[in-house]
Amino acid sequence: MTTGFMADVIVPGPLAEPMKFGVYTGIELEVQDAAAVPRTAQLGLEPPRYCGQCGRRMVVQVRPDGWRARCSRHGEVDSTELPDYR
Repeated sequence: MTTGFMADVIVPGPLAEPMKFGVYTGIELEVQDAAAVPRTAQLGLEPPRYCGQCGRRMVVQVRPDGWRARCSRHGEVDSTELPDYR
């Protein structure tokens, strides 16, 4: 179960499928309540803050043209490289 704008995107690294943890909460997807995801994240206005593979907090840099998120274990993802990024 994935939520937010990353639901149908296949990318390597911290947001690769199958995700085990919520990228906005760090909580295991099996136990995460939909109400735990912030509304701005549900609208796609927030960058992911946690690695979907391990649940660790990621280093996130927000830029005028998007964002970059890096997990110390699973690598980096850049929003400008995602197919459906606006």
